[in-house]
Amino acid sequence: MTTVTTQAPAGNGAMPRQIAYIIGNEGCERFSFYGMRNILTAFLTTSLLLYLPEDMRAGEAKHIFHNFMIGVYFFPLLGGWLADRLWGKYNTIIIFSALYCVGHACLALFENNLNGFYAGLALIAIGSGGIKPCVSSFCGDQFDESNKHLAKIVFDSFYWIINFGSLFASLLMPIFLKSYGPSVAFGIPGALMFIALVIFWLGRKHYVILPPAPKDPHSFWQVVKSAILTPANGRRGGWLFAASVALAAWCSFNLELGLVAGFCLAFVLVMAGASLAARWQLEAVRTLHPEEAIEGVRSVLRILIIFSLVTPFWSLFDQKASTWVIQAGFMSKPEWFAPSQMQALNPALVMLLIPFNNLVLYPALRRVGLEPTALRRMTAGIVFSALAWIVVGMMQLQIDGGNALSIAWQILPYALLTMGEVLVSATGLEFAYSQAPLSMKGTLMSFWGLSTTVGNLWVLLINAGVASAAMKSTVAASGLSLEAFLMFFFAAIALLAAGLFGLYARRYREVSHYRAA
Repeated sequence: MTTVTTQAPAGNGAMPRQIAYIIGNEGCERFSFYGMRNILTAFLTTSLLLYLPEDMRAGEAKHIFHNFMIGVYFFPLLGGWLADRLWGKYNTIIIFSALYCVGHACLALFENNLNGFYAGLALIAIGSGGIKPCVSSFCGDQFDESNKHLAKIVFDSFYWIINFGSLFASLLMPIFLKSYGPSVAFGIPGALMFIALVIFWLGRKHYVILPPAPKDPHSFWQVVKSAILTPANGRRGGWLFAASVALAAWCSFNLELGLVAGFCLAFVLVMAGASLAARWQLEAVRTLHPEEAIEGVRSVLRILIIFSLVTPFWSLFDQKASTWVIQAGFMSKPEWFAPSQMQALNPALVMLLIPFNNLVLYPALRRVGLEPTALRRMTAGIVFSALAWIVVGMMQLQIDGGNALSIAWQILPYALLTMGEVLVSATGLEFAYSQAPLSMKGTLMSFWGLSTTVGNLWVLLINAGVASAAMKSTVAASGLSLEAFLMFFFAAIALLAAGLFGLYARRYREVSHYRAA
């Protein structure tokens, strides 16, 4: 497979014209993804899982949903590696988008077939893996040092169009599911994904298409491998890595998480062990690799700590499409209003908050001498997500007490969580790209996606932990329902993560890794 390097004509500070194709593609793809995702829990509980006892459907739907989300944010590791090493970003996006379209077709065709439907979810997760790490980094490739100041505007616009697509998907797809059935409700997102692919292909003559990085004996992975295997210091790096592999194997066989979640947990543990071992042993391989390669690995490992501290945020954020939808089902609402439609609040608020933050909030903070750096924004965002879950937990206490509660009360936690999302997710996209060495853009962006996988793993692990008889009795003794206990527990984890994130952010020095003009 060949990759051609082109150079878009430079403008006098003008936005590169090819950005329009990328933004249009992303808007359609996000409508497709969120249109499918936001009706998934409702479809599972009301249609596909009817063979289960009623009291088991909600729990199984949450399990399937979070397993799917784990796959969606795990496969970017594959897509990022293929883009960086073999195919290039453009070819990777085209190929995986085609798989994505086939997956949507399976959802529409196999609405009553468990295996066929699950195959569709798997194909969408794999297809998404070639898109998530590549489209955003491909967008960043269209800029260089001469116009990198425009990149932040585009990354914000990128996130704005994501939520534009998500808004209409969240409003319309529950209506189509209720009125026309799952074939139409899942078919429309499939058609939008095909349109997204066509739009992206139409811009092929205008893109800056960078070739995959050549094989490098001093690449990130080669340096990490050398650090782990070096015989220096009694091979302590190798022993630490071996211990992480053993722990991963034990977890895979002893924790009842399912195939996807078990494999991803094992992979994350191995990756964590490799990172710690390499960080521990980097000084011992200075005779094998040049100084810049060593420092490049050191900088990436520092970024991975940032990513790991963001994972509790994703635990909270992704449950708005599972736990919050189920809670909304027990709240009073108009007969025509579906609980999953509340999710439309999230993208609507994002489209308001991004310009508000850029035009009002951030300038106001600068005027009083407080610079809203990327890491400060992300710290505040994790705190906002915790506050949202405290509010949701208080609402659950009212529901558990038998008090009628209007679904309108969910507006407040949605507003808090959305502010957290804007501060964490939109900021994180640009931060991840700017901090990544040029040879590892796609791979490091996929690590940013992996933080979402870990966040969903936290959900499954914590839910599995409270399912034990001993834990249930402990929760019951507290006077809280299991649902309320989990809501406050997730909030506490996020507050702890925010504190650790803020402390680490004070020591982190940001860099700029855009290509030369």
